[in-house]
Amino acid sequence: MAKFSSGKFGYSGAIFQLEGVSCRFGAVAALTDCSLAIAPGERVALIGPSGAGKSTLLSLLNASLSPTSGRVTIMGQDVSRLNARQRRRLQRLVGTVYQQHHLVGNLAVVHNVNAGHLGRWPLPKALWSLVWPQAVPAAAQALAQVGIADKLYARTDRLSGGQQQRVALARVLVQDPAAILADEPISSVDPERSRAMMDLLRQLSETTGKTLVVSLHEVEFAVKYCDRIIGLRQGQILFDAPATQVSDAILAKLYQL
Repeated sequence: MAKFSSGKFGYSGAIFQLEGVSCRFGAVAALTDCSLAIAPGERVALIGPSGAGKSTLLSLLNASLSPTSGRVTIMGQDVSRLNARQRRRLQRLVGTVYQQHHLVGNLAVVHNVNAGHLGRWPLPKALWSLVWPQAVPAAAQALAQVGIADKLYARTDRLSGGQQQRVALARVLVQDPAAILADEPISSVDPERSRAMMDLLRQLSETTGKTLVVSLHEVEFAVKYCDRIIGLRQGQILFDAPATQVSDAILAKLYQL
């Protein structure tokens, strides 16, 4: 099994690769015969109608879901061949910003940000950190990167929705993954905050070289902020093209009733 590290990552091939992947939930086909490869540093948008399979695809890319058929490789590792420990190790290299944020509201922001360390901290250190926060400089730096440095010790559930979203992103930055996945990161915020979040995601990708894969309902944001767009419809990849080549005609076909 090839070695990879969470620091320099030590891998130069495709970050993600799907080969003939299908996913079924009972009688429902969420994805059908999907193949793609995403290279290091790419910014990729997943677009399509509700139920097209965008969230399912992201779940495959962070190895939280296994395909019904086909092969998924992450940083050269065939996910189906990994044991539970190897899979967890690989998952540490893929950070996910969920639509629901998955934060613990009654804890201080620093504790939620430090959750990004849990995959590599031993249990005693993780428990002690809940009493006396550890790695505070790293948490403070991540919060500064997302523009809320002053919220380090604020109670998380007293923040606005947009600020909580930034806490979730800071947690991923502390995790220091090779790739960031974002599931509908601007679906519940106003246009101004949507632009701010997408500006932030693009900036982080550009300055750190991290691969970014983001699912979006707003086509204009996909075209503006991503280099490549993958259009999904009824669980199939309808197109996979540079953002500059996505025409109104292609989009009309993607969203036709």
